[in-house]
Amino acid sequence: MMNGKRWIWGCLRFAAACWIIQLYMGDSSQAAQAAQAKKPPIPLQELVDRARPGEVVRLKAGDYAGPVVIGKKLVLQGEDGTLLVQDSRGPAITVKAEGVEVRGLAIRQKAEGEGSAAVLVRADKAVLRELDIRTRGSGILLREASGGRIEDNVITWDRAGARLSLGQKGNGIDLYGSPDNRMIRNEIRNMKDGIYLENSRSLTIENNRIYGSRYGIHCMYIDGTRIAGNRGESNFTGAMVMGVKDIVLSDNVFTKQSQNVHAQGILLYDVRTSLVERNRVDGNRVGIYLERSSDNELRDNAVYRNFIGIQFADAERNRIHGNDFVANVIEAEAAQSGENRIERNYWDSFQGLDLNGDGFSETEYAMNPFYKNLISRTPAFQLFFQSPGMTFLSDMVEEDRKRWARDASPSMHLLHPDLDPALEPEQDPVAEQRERIPEKTFMLIIASMLFAGSLVVIIYSRGAKS
Repeated sequence: MMNGKRWIWGCLRFAAACWIIQLYMGDSSQAAQAAQAKKPPIPLQELVDRARPGEVVRLKAGDYAGPVVIGKKLVLQGEDGTLLVQDSRGPAITVKAEGVEVRGLAIRQKAEGEGSAAVLVRADKAVLRELDIRTRGSGILLREASGGRIEDNVITWDRAGARLSLGQKGNGIDLYGSPDNRMIRNEIRNMKDGIYLENSRSLTIENNRIYGSRYGIHCMYIDGTRIAGNRGESNFTGAMVMGVKDIVLSDNVFTKQSQNVHAQGILLYDVRTSLVERNRVDGNRVGIYLERSSDNELRDNAVYRNFIGIQFADAERNRIHGNDFVANVIEAEAAQSGENRIERNYWDSFQGLDLNGDGFSETEYAMNPFYKNLISRTPAFQLFFQSPGMTFLSDMVEEDRKRWARDASPSMHLLHPDLDPALEPEQDPVAEQRERIPEKTFMLIIASMLFAGSLVVIIYSRGAKS
């Protein structure tokens, strides 16, 4: 009786697997037939040329061929299923007129090289919204184009092209000499730099998501810019900010920047009179790195589970206060950085002494530079980190102690429990994998697993019966 049930269940599983495979193959066959009957792509330039200035050009679902140059003010509006394909080098769309809006298109840039962008903007007040860009070059380039908005776009590297290193790819959003632009709610994956900004001012970069790039946000000479609410994950560096003043870097999350020996959550180089607040840097090689930067304020940040929590090099006259440093292997390192005002931070490994009950220790926390100085001369000594001998030598070092960076009044308790990474809901790894695998492929994998399982059951049950 039991063998009969096993045989029935095995047959049912086999039938289910065959049905799913047939469904997949049938859909694939229909897709192949549809592809053969598909009309050639419509040249988009002809439609744009026929449009009057100020007109809304509505593109029905279907394939369109680039390149297209928009030299007059209009709105280019796609719908679900509208696809623009660019096979040759150069931008798929070039905007040369003020006030152009492009929205709702899928763009496939198949030519390789950084100059082969999906969209190139050379005019003011452009709006790029809800574009689905897959590129083998760059995503969106802005050149001397001010006052624009880049919102709700998805930009990903086309893995169907040649396998290239990060340094050989283009950037997701690349802006040069283009002040007063807003980049909001974009998602960028596997590009060289997610968002690259240079020689501009008064930019707004908010609520973007950047994954698998070299630098998530890379900024140079962009005074007066606001970078807020962004998330960078599994990049080499979350935010690299260089040569700027008067910026605000707030409410960002940079996590899992640890793939490179020089990886950091936030890197500040030659940054002045700027504010860094309420950021969470978690699981990076270095949480916050500050070099040749002065007169900045770093407050209310959560620095969790990094190899080095915060690192100073030639940084002076900065104020660092109200930050949480939790579960970092090395909480802080400093070299030639003795003139900073560091106070009222929480260091989870520090055992303080609160005599007056105000919540802050009367004993100070000193940052021993021994380990940093040692590995800077001999990097191989990193292998001995936290070994008994290394700890013993570090405790014995008292040379030039007066010049050590120190927290004058460390907090006795966690200051920002709401920023604890443990409170963030975990993502479903199965759902995340489904996002990366096309539905047809996913169904084929499931069908194959069912087929293999049914074969095992059939063979086992027949063997037991005999």
